[in-house]
Amino acid sequence: MDKGFRSVMPPTYDLNKIKFATDEAAFRRAVDLYESGKVTEAEEAFGDFTAVVLGTKPYRVSVSGRRYKDAHCTCYLGERGTLCKHVAALALYAVLNGKPLTAEDKQQTSEVKCSGRRGALNKEELDAVKKSITESMRYIKPYSGPSRTWFANQDSLREGCARLSAIVSDLPVGRQTAEILVKLLLRLDRKLQVGGVDDSNGIVGGFMSEVVGMLQEFAQVDPACIDAFEPLCGRQTCFGWEEPLVRILDERE
Repeated sequence: MDKGFRSVMPPTYDLNKIKFATDEAAFRRAVDLYESGKVTEAEEAFGDFTAVVLGTKPYRVSVSGRRYKDAHCTCYLGERGTLCKHVAALALYAVLNGKPLTAEDKQQTSEVKCSGRRGALNKEELDAVKKSITESMRYIKPYSGPSRTWFANQDSLREGCARLSAIVSDLPVGRQTAEILVKLLLRLDRKLQVGGVDDSNGIVGGFMSEVVGMLQEFAQVDPACIDAFEPLCGRQTCFGWEEPLVRILDERE
Protein backbone atom coordinates (compact mmCIF):
# COMPACT_ATOMS: atom_id res chain seq x y z
CA MET A 1 0.00 0.00 0.00
CA ASP A 2 1.27 3.45 -0.93
CA LYS A 3 1.99 5.57 2.14
CA GLY A 4 -0.13 8.38 0.77
CA PHE A 5 0.51 12.08 0.58
CA ARG A 6 -0.16 15.07 2.73
CA SER A 7 -3.40 16.65 1.54
CA VAL A 8 -3.48 20.41 1.99
CA MET A 9 -7.17 20.51 1.07
CA PRO A 10 -8.88 17.16 1.77
CA PRO A 11 -12.03 16.33 -0.23
CA THR A 12 -15.32 17.77 0.95
CA TYR A 13 -16.94 14.34 0.48
CA ASP A 14 -16.31 11.20 2.51
CA LEU A 15 -16.10 7.45 2.06
CA ASN A 16 -19.88 7.05 2.23
CA LYS A 17 -20.31 9.40 -0.71
CA ILE A 18 -18.06 7.17 -2.82
CA LYS A 19 -19.80 3.99 -1.66
CA PHE A 20 -23.35 5.17 -2.25
CA ALA A 21 -22.73 7.10 -5.48
CA THR A 22 -20.87 4.23 -7.16
CA ASP A 23 -22.47 1.06 -8.46
CA GLU A 24 -21.59 -2.14 -6.61
CA ALA A 25 -19.34 -3.70 -9.27
CA ALA A 26 -17.33 -0.50 -9.87
CA PHE A 27 -16.89 0.10 -6.13
CA ARG A 28 -15.66 -3.45 -5.54
CA ARG A 29 -13.13 -3.15 -8.36
CA ALA A 30 -12.05 0.29 -7.13
CA VAL A 31 -11.33 -1.21 -3.71
CA ASP A 32 -9.21 -3.91 -5.38
CA LEU A 33 -7.24 -1.26 -7.28
CA TYR A 34 -6.73 0.82 -4.15
CA GLU A 35 -5.69 -2.09 -1.95
CA SER A 36 -3.30 -3.53 -4.53
CA GLY A 37 -1.42 -0.22 -4.82
CA LYS A 38 -2.54 0.53 -8.38
CA VAL A 39 -3.14 4.23 -7.59
CA THR A 40 0.27 5.76 -8.35
CA GLU A 41 1.82 9.20 -8.76
CA ALA A 42 -1.03 10.74 -6.76
CA GLU A 43 -0.92 14.50 -6.42
CA GLU A 44 -3.16 17.22 -5.06
CA ALA A 45 -3.37 20.77 -6.40
CA PHE A 46 -5.86 23.41 -5.26
CA GLY A 47 -8.17 20.76 -3.83
CA ASP A 48 -8.27 18.53 -6.91
CA PHE A 49 -6.53 15.17 -7.27
CA THR A 50 -4.71 13.45 -10.11
CA ALA A 51 -3.00 10.08 -10.43
CA VAL A 52 -1.98 7.32 -12.77
CA VAL A 53 -4.12 4.27 -12.04
CA LEU A 54 -2.74 0.99 -13.31
CA GLY A 55 -5.36 -1.11 -15.05
CA THR A 56 -5.15 -2.90 -18.38
CA LYS A 57 -2.72 -0.08 -19.04
CA PRO A 58 -1.83 3.11 -17.14
CA TYR A 59 -4.74 5.56 -17.08
CA ARG A 60 -4.56 9.26 -16.30
CA VAL A 61 -7.26 10.07 -13.77
CA SER A 62 -8.48 13.27 -12.14
CA VAL A 63 -11.21 13.91 -9.59
CA SER A 64 -12.46 17.10 -7.98
CA GLY A 65 -12.07 17.42 -4.24
CA ARG A 66 -15.34 19.35 -4.11
CA ARG A 67 -17.65 17.13 -6.13
CA TYR A 68 -16.94 13.44 -6.52
CA LYS A 69 -18.57 13.08 -9.92
CA ASP A 70 -16.56 15.92 -11.46
CA ALA A 71 -13.90 13.55 -12.74
CA HIS A 72 -12.19 12.22 -15.82
CA CYS A 73 -10.31 9.08 -16.80
CA THR A 74 -8.61 8.12 -20.05
CA CYS A 75 -10.12 4.62 -20.00
CA TYR A 76 -12.91 3.59 -22.40
CA LEU A 77 -15.70 4.34 -19.92
CA GLY A 78 -14.13 7.53 -18.62
CA GLU A 79 -13.80 8.97 -22.12
CA ARG A 80 -17.56 8.54 -22.46
CA GLY A 81 -18.39 10.31 -19.22
CA THR A 82 -19.07 7.20 -17.12
CA LEU A 83 -17.94 7.13 -13.49
CA CYS A 84 -15.41 4.29 -13.68
CA LYS A 85 -13.50 2.16 -11.15
CA HIS A 86 -10.30 4.16 -11.75
CA VAL A 87 -11.98 7.41 -10.66
CA ALA A 88 -13.47 5.68 -7.61
CA ALA A 89 -10.04 4.26 -6.71
CA LEU A 90 -8.44 7.71 -6.84
CA ALA A 91 -11.30 9.17 -4.78
CA LEU A 92 -10.71 6.45 -2.17
CA TYR A 93 -7.05 7.40 -2.13
CA ALA A 94 -7.89 11.08 -1.69
CA VAL A 95 -10.34 10.41 1.16
CA LEU A 96 -8.24 7.81 2.98
CA ASN A 97 -4.82 9.27 2.14
CA GLY A 98 -3.40 5.81 1.56
CA LYS A 99 -4.71 4.32 4.82
CA PRO A 100 -6.09 0.75 4.76
CA LEU A 101 -9.79 0.03 4.44
CA THR A 102 -11.61 -1.86 7.18
CA ALA A 103 -14.11 -4.64 6.48
CA GLU A 104 -16.91 -2.19 7.33
CA ASP A 105 -15.46 0.39 4.92
CA LYS A 106 -15.72 -2.13 2.09
CA GLN A 107 -19.24 -3.24 2.91
CA GLN A 108 -21.75 -1.81 0.45
CA THR A 109 -25.48 -2.37 0.97
CA SER A 110 -27.25 -2.49 -2.38
CA GLU A 111 -30.55 -4.01 -1.27
CA VAL A 112 -32.81 -3.99 1.74
CA LYS A 113 -32.32 -6.87 4.18
CA CYS A 114 -34.07 -7.61 7.46
CA SER A 115 -31.59 -7.76 10.34
CA GLY A 116 -33.66 -10.48 12.02
CA ARG A 117 -32.74 -9.31 15.51
CA ARG A 118 -35.47 -8.11 17.86
CA GLY A 119 -34.95 -4.95 19.87
CA ALA A 120 -35.54 -1.23 20.15
CA LEU A 121 -33.49 1.91 19.70
CA ASN A 122 -32.62 4.14 22.63
CA LYS A 123 -33.27 7.87 22.34
CA GLU A 124 -29.79 8.66 21.03
CA GLU A 125 -29.95 5.87 18.45
CA LEU A 126 -33.47 6.88 17.41
CA ASP A 127 -32.45 10.50 16.89
CA ALA A 128 -29.43 9.40 14.83
CA VAL A 129 -31.58 7.16 12.59
CA LYS A 130 -34.15 9.91 12.01
CA LYS A 131 -31.39 12.37 11.15
CA SER A 132 -29.76 9.92 8.73
CA ILE A 133 -33.09 9.24 7.02
CA THR A 134 -33.76 12.95 6.61
CA GLU A 135 -30.29 13.52 5.14
CA SER A 136 -30.73 10.60 2.73
CA MET A 137 -34.17 11.83 1.64
CA ARG A 138 -32.52 14.96 0.24
CA TYR A 139 -31.20 12.83 -2.61
CA ILE A 140 -34.77 11.89 -3.62
CA LYS A 141 -35.12 15.07 -5.64
CA PRO A 142 -37.86 16.29 -7.97
CA TYR A 143 -37.04 16.53 -11.66
CA SER A 144 -38.11 19.49 -13.77
CA GLY A 145 -34.98 20.33 -15.76
CA PRO A 146 -33.89 19.74 -19.35
CA SER A 147 -33.45 16.19 -20.64
CA ARG A 148 -29.66 16.41 -20.37
CA THR A 149 -29.91 16.51 -16.56
CA TRP A 150 -32.30 13.56 -16.27
CA PHE A 151 -29.55 10.96 -15.83
CA ALA A 152 -27.93 12.99 -13.04
CA ASN A 153 -31.32 13.14 -11.33
CA GLN A 154 -31.72 9.38 -11.60
CA ASP A 155 -28.23 8.92 -10.15
CA SER A 156 -29.31 11.06 -7.20
CA LEU A 157 -32.40 8.88 -6.66
CA ARG A 158 -30.21 5.79 -6.80
CA GLU A 159 -27.79 7.22 -4.25
CA GLY A 160 -30.59 8.23 -1.92
CA CYS A 161 -32.12 4.76 -2.02
CA ALA A 162 -28.71 3.15 -1.47
CA ARG A 163 -28.19 5.32 1.60
CA LEU A 164 -31.65 4.46 2.91
CA SER A 165 -31.05 0.75 2.26
CA ALA A 166 -27.99 0.81 4.51
CA ILE A 167 -29.93 2.57 7.27
CA VAL A 168 -33.03 0.36 7.30
CA SER A 169 -31.06 -2.90 6.92
CA ASP A 170 -29.35 -2.18 10.24
CA LEU A 171 -32.56 -1.62 12.20
CA PRO A 172 -33.65 -4.08 14.89
CA VAL A 173 -37.09 -5.68 14.56
CA GLY A 174 -39.83 -4.17 16.68
CA ARG A 175 -42.93 -1.99 16.61
CA GLN A 176 -40.81 1.16 17.10
CA THR A 177 -38.74 0.52 13.99
CA ALA A 178 -41.75 -0.74 12.04
CA GLU A 179 -43.35 2.66 12.64
CA ILE A 180 -40.18 4.35 11.35
CA LEU A 181 -40.35 2.29 8.16
CA VAL A 182 -44.06 2.96 7.61
CA LYS A 183 -43.48 6.71 8.00
CA LEU A 184 -40.56 6.48 5.55
CA LEU A 185 -42.76 4.75 3.00
CA LEU A 186 -45.44 7.42 3.37
CA ARG A 187 -42.84 10.19 2.92
CA LEU A 188 -41.55 8.55 -0.24
CA ASP A 189 -45.09 7.99 -1.51
CA ARG A 190 -45.81 11.70 -1.09
CA LYS A 191 -42.66 12.57 -3.04
CA LEU A 192 -43.83 10.34 -5.89
CA GLN A 193 -47.42 11.57 -5.89
CA VAL A 194 -47.04 15.31 -5.39
CA GLY A 195 -43.32 15.98 -4.92
CA GLY A 196 -42.32 15.98 -8.58
CA VAL A 197 -40.03 12.93 -8.36
CA ASP A 198 -39.64 11.20 -11.74
CA ASP A 199 -39.42 7.50 -10.91
CA SER A 200 -39.89 6.22 -14.45
CA ASN A 201 -36.90 3.92 -13.91
CA GLY A 202 -38.56 2.44 -10.83
CA ILE A 203 -35.65 3.20 -8.51
CA VAL A 204 -37.70 4.59 -5.64
CA GLY A 205 -40.61 2.20 -6.23
CA GLY A 206 -38.23 -0.75 -6.17
CA PHE A 207 -36.78 0.37 -2.86
CA MET A 208 -40.26 0.84 -1.41
CA SER A 209 -41.27 -2.68 -2.47
CA GLU A 210 -38.19 -4.06 -0.71
CA VAL A 211 -39.12 -2.18 2.47
CA VAL A 212 -42.66 -3.60 2.28
CA GLY A 213 -41.14 -7.08 2.02
CA MET A 214 -38.95 -6.28 5.02
CA LEU A 215 -42.01 -5.21 7.03
CA GLN A 216 -43.69 -8.50 6.18
CA GLU A 217 -40.66 -10.23 7.71
CA PHE A 218 -40.93 -7.93 10.73
CA ALA A 219 -44.51 -9.11 11.26
CA GLN A 220 -43.34 -12.74 11.31
CA VAL A 221 -40.46 -12.10 13.72
CA ASP A 222 -42.49 -9.87 16.06
CA PRO A 223 -46.31 -9.76 15.59
CA ALA A 224 -46.42 -6.50 17.58
CA CYS A 225 -45.05 -4.82 14.44
CA ILE A 226 -48.43 -5.33 12.76
CA ASP A 227 -49.89 -2.50 14.87
CA ALA A 228 -47.61 -0.11 12.98
CA PHE A 229 -49.52 -0.86 9.75
CA GLU A 230 -52.74 0.80 10.97
CA PRO A 231 -51.97 4.26 9.43
CA LEU A 232 -52.06 2.56 6.01
CA CYS A 233 -55.74 1.62 6.23
CA GLY A 234 -57.90 3.53 3.76
CA ARG A 235 -54.94 5.22 2.06
CA GLN A 236 -54.57 5.47 -1.69
CA THR A 237 -50.90 5.09 -2.56
CA CYS A 238 -49.12 5.62 -5.84
CA PHE A 239 -48.90 1.95 -6.83
CA GLY A 240 -50.74 0.04 -4.13
CA TRP A 241 -47.62 -0.89 -2.19
CA GLU A 242 -49.56 -0.84 1.09
CA GLU A 243 -51.89 -3.72 0.16
CA PRO A 244 -49.77 -6.63 1.52
CA LEU A 245 -49.36 -4.84 4.85
CA VAL A 246 -53.06 -3.96 5.16
CA ARG A 247 -53.89 -7.57 4.34
CA ILE A 248 -51.71 -8.75 7.23
CA LEU A 249 -53.50 -6.30 9.53
CA ASP A 250 -56.94 -7.47 8.32
CA GLU A 251 -56.07 -11.14 8.73
CA ARG A 252 -54.93 -10.58 12.29
CA GLU A 253 -58.14 -8.82 13.21
